Amino acid sequence: MNRRITRNLLAAVMIAASFAPAAAQTTLKVSSFLPPNNAWQKALESWGKELEEKSDGDLKLEIYPAAQLGPPNRQYQLVTSGVADISVVLHSATPGRFPVTELAGLPLTYPASGKTSAIMSRRLTELAPEFLAKEHRDTKILWMAVTSPLKLHTTKTTITSPGDIKGLRVRYAGKVFQQMLDAFGASPMSVSPAETVDALSKGVIDGAMFPYEATKSFNLGPVVKHSLEPGFATNTFALVMNQSVFDGLSEQDQKIIDETTGADRAEAFGKMWDADEEAGRQYMLDNKVEIQTLSDDQLAPFKALAEPIVKQAVSAVDGAGKPGSAFLEAYTK
Repeated sequence: MNRRITRNLLAAVMIAASFAPAAAQTTLKVSSFLPPNNAWQKALESWGKELEEKSDGDLKLEIYPAAQLGPPNRQYQLVTSGVADISVVLHSATPGRFPVTELAGLPLTYPASGKTSAIMSRRLTELAPEFLAKEHRDTKILWMAVTSPLKLHTTKTTITSPGDIKGLRVRYAGKVFQQMLDAFGASPMSVSPAETVDALSKGVIDGAMFPYEATKSFNLGPVVKHSLEPGFATNTFALVMNQSVFDGLSEQDQKIIDETTGADRAEAFGKMWDADEEAGRQYMLDNKVEIQTLSDDQLAPFKALAEPIVKQAVSAVDGAGKPGSAFLEAYTK
């Protein structure tokens, strides 16, 4: 009798186990418009491994690079609409959508402590809760990122003054860059990053603005003849997560995400970007690109032409009732 009861109990346990739910596992879909050899891809893959290890396999990232889920100007919408759980957002891809954040990309505007990506990315992430969260509605900002200042790369001429830029057709990277190129006398051209090499090689454009690391990602070296440094302005990015998706995670998984993102992560990512920037500069040199470095005196007329753009942008944000001046003061101090 005892033996029969034991067999029945064992059978009951086995049946119950077959209907028991498996351990919870969450796969987060991540969208990026950047190519697989870009720094963002490396950072996302590294973060994904860390999440998986710390969660014992409960959290996984499924990454879709190269605009598989949508173009640059739709990355934020992909997250808010639920198509993706996380995305890499380029603020300049949707001019006016992130007016306060965009001030960090104004010409020759950097934190007093330095203009490396590590410094700028950390500072912007630290300021995000106070100044930037409202314009990233329905998402959780995981970290912000700021490129090294974008350099001007051309196929035609060495540049030492604004007059050398006059008339050049230049691919720009957002509204601020368009305004800046207009002020310098160039003809801004709207060309997607992936189409830039083709446009340069066919003579559709004479130049493009990219950080050095991106010239390597998009293979500009073989077609560009000259690069100008230091760069004139930066681009800002945000890695954002659908807030409802985050709220639906277990407290433990939320904690893991919080502990692996934020200002420290932004700085670490920035350091990787800075290293890639150096590698990108060497890539240009290896391709026999002539690099022209402006002295402070040579840079002065460019600053004078850019100053009205800065003042107008801050005034417009303040006029809309947003903390433009307060944010820029906090970012640049």
